[in-house]
Amino acid sequence: MNERVKRILSWYRSDNPGTLRNLYRILMQGKLGGSGKMVILPVDQGFEHGPARSFAPNPPGYDPAYHVKLAIDADLNAHAAPLGSMEIIAKEYAGQIPLILKANSHDVLDKCSDPAPAMTASVEDAVRLGCSAIGFTIYPGSTYFKQMYEEVSSMALEAKMEGLVVVIWSYPRGSGLSKKGETAIDVVAYAAQIAAQLGAHFIKVKPPSEHIELDEARKVYEKYNIPIASLADRVKHVVQSAFDGKRIVIFSGGPAKGREEVLEEIKQINAGGAFGSIIGRNSFQRPREDALKFLDEVIDIYKG
Repeated sequence: MNERVKRILSWYRSDNPGTLRNLYRILMQGKLGGSGKMVILPVDQGFEHGPARSFAPNPPGYDPAYHVKLAIDADLNAHAAPLGSMEIIAKEYAGQIPLILKANSHDVLDKCSDPAPAMTASVEDAVRLGCSAIGFTIYPGSTYFKQMYEEVSSMALEAKMEGLVVVIWSYPRGSGLSKKGETAIDVVAYAAQIAAQLGAHFIKVKPPSEHIELDEARKVYEKYNIPIASLADRVKHVVQSAFDGKRIVIFSGGPAKGREEVLEEIKQINAGGAFGSIIGRNSFQRPREDALKFLDEVIDIYKG
């Protein structure tokens, strides 16, 4: 264990040895192992967006085994998936790469502007399947925030008692926010703080825009001249908002886009002091060899 990993683990002193072991395993896995940086492959899009939208661009992706093999061959830190996919892959692959069970999900068939994900897996499932971590999505800004926060808080405690790492996808969305507000710098920073306060070890957020959503927040950003002009500035502020960088904040890849656009965004994310990226569609929707090359380029950016 090097000094960087020791320092990160020191931020989690309230956790038991089982959880620290799993934190250590994820931090030490793959090409970025020991660097304090990470790249994770999440594939919950089949549930969240539908199978054709997710896998038709690269049909081998209909098979959950395709994704875990991609994560292993790319030498990533971990792979995240919902219960059904995990039950396909866990027996063969749980020992080869840390697995993150996505324990709640939301679909696009319900057109309600205020999302409320359903609990679709349990801590018991994560333990049974040999997972290192369990993940949850919350939607700050939804009128159902109370239900989500209480569910996640309760299951996070149970997960920690079982020695699991807790990952929270914190995605502002709902009738309390405008569309631009979902990625506004003040809102994304707030979402990172909420996830940290709910007990997350890893926090996943979207790259923030320069837009400020809340009038009271705008006054503070202007009064104290908080730098938000560049993506690197905004990422630095979001990481600062998660206990002054004492929680691991990673950024999503978002909708599929051009290779150079993604790589430039990741350069800015890295420059802002992020701990890494969790990249789904921008990797698994590419042909396998292209995806492997792309993920190598992402890893090289985080290696510096």
